[in-house]
Amino acid sequence: MTDFADRWGFADDKFWLRGEQPKEPVEWSEELGRWHAYGYAEVNEALSNNDGYSADSGRLFNLDEETLKYFDGDLAQMTGAEHANIRKQVSHAFSPRFIEHLESRVLELANEYADQLIHLGRFNLLSDFVDHVAGIVFSELLGIPADDRTMFKLVDQNMDQQAQMTPVDQGDGEEGYFEKLTKPLEPLREMLGRHVDERTQNPKEDLISLLSQVKKLDGSLMTRDQIINFIIGILGAGHLATPLLIGNTMLCLESFPEQAEKVKADHSLIPGMLEESMRFLTPGAVSYRATIADVELGGKQIPKDSLIRVFLGAANRDPLQFPNPDEFDVTRSPNAHLGFGRGSHYCVGGQMVRVETRIVFEVLLERFPNLRIDPNIPPLFFNSPDFTGVRSGGLWVLTR
Repeated sequence: MTDFADRWGFADDKFWLRGEQPKEPVEWSEELGRWHAYGYAEVNEALSNNDGYSADSGRLFNLDEETLKYFDGDLAQMTGAEHANIRKQVSHAFSPRFIEHLESRVLELANEYADQLIHLGRFNLLSDFVDHVAGIVFSELLGIPADDRTMFKLVDQNMDQQAQMTPVDQGDGEEGYFEKLTKPLEPLREMLGRHVDERTQNPKEDLISLLSQVKKLDGSLMTRDQIINFIIGILGAGHLATPLLIGNTMLCLESFPEQAEKVKADHSLIPGMLEESMRFLTPGAVSYRATIADVELGGKQIPKDSLIRVFLGAANRDPLQFPNPDEFDVTRSPNAHLGFGRGSHYCVGGQMVRVETRIVFEVLLERFPNLRIDPNIPPLFFNSPDFTGVRSGGLWVLTR
């Protein structure tokens, strides 16, 4: 396993990618002023138990009103009955009818861009292919012009920062975690705001129109800022998950050629391959929770109003949950990984990501049977300690 991590140059803090196991499933970090949960059972508990843990980890920080406005409406930060209410209404956007349309649209786009690349001996898998397919599909879901998808790259830039959530002053003289996440997104917010204003006046059959009509528990509509924040939240969690998962899966197939041959010989293994990739090389490597009561986790007593960093990537390598966790096995079953989260905050766009990635790989394996990573150009990864994945433009492939 050390060979896998060293071959691709993963950062040292992704210890689980080297087959290393933590000494304890839950630890306290004095340096960072937060708890760390690594074990599968412990991470699952923190994600699932709404009586002891809250996804609104920002509540532990003394954020000013200007900063708070950037998170109001973000589904990932919502809790309680309001979260369930809005999530239920938004889930209508991912109906069986939409998924059926999604399948045909992704297939159409994937073949269209494959046609443009088929005669090349080398291309960038993400920026020349996947980003276009996923970006167009997501812009159509929102109801915005496809050209405006270029603004989505601002979210990528956020993932390229070293920032991580901690109540301890890092003493580097730089902006704090929340400021780093919000300020670079202003142009994206302005673009989305224009479309929100237009859809509020002239609703159509798209997600922005749906959001403009969502009613909160008090009967009021979501505000303009809340709609924008909601979109940015699912943009980061949903749309970017597709290129991350595809890039990570390519790394796995390159590293485990015997597994790659199985999938090439039997395309029905593609869905299982993608689930195993989510487990083995989890894109959203960590999440955060705030305790809303005194809790016991992994044998440790954790007081109320504590910050917990939950390591989904490490939990997905827990030998107590997964036999031979450091082996990449496209036939692994069962595979109850935590790659899409768990509990009430399970990824609302998970089904969309599964459909997109499955069809993309079906097209890739059909149109480019000799596809492999260019050994002369090392992949480029996001710098964020919270994510594990190749960034846009960071994965060159050979087709011959």
